[in-house]
Amino acid sequence: MINTLVRWILSALLVILIAWIVPGITVTNFLTAMLVVVIIALINTFIKPLVEFISLPINFLTLGLFGLVINALLFMLAGKLAPGFEVEGFWSALLGSLLLSVLTPLINKLSVKK
Repeated sequence: MINTLVRWILSALLVILIAWIVPGITVTNFLTAMLVVVIIALINTFIKPLVEFISLPINFLTLGLFGLVINALLFMLAGKLAPGFEVEGFWSALLGSLLLSVLTPLINKLSVKK
């Protein structure tokens, strides 16, 4: 339970860091970042597998690079769903989703009980 809460808080801080680094992404406050983390988790759980299955032929032809486009579009969807979280364009979404994808495993590694 505590481990999950720590991951949630660290992920929200990561969203704030990404908004600070990437131009075109804004987060109004910490509670918004917490909501964004929940929305992204729900999107990755329910919507992403369906979208990846439907786009499997395109993803196969592009050797998996279309997966980056899917991540960016789903990141933009999170921007539409979360009030106070703005993603202004595709390139901002692409860079933000890349940073989130690269840095999230570090958070998971830091928050694992030993």
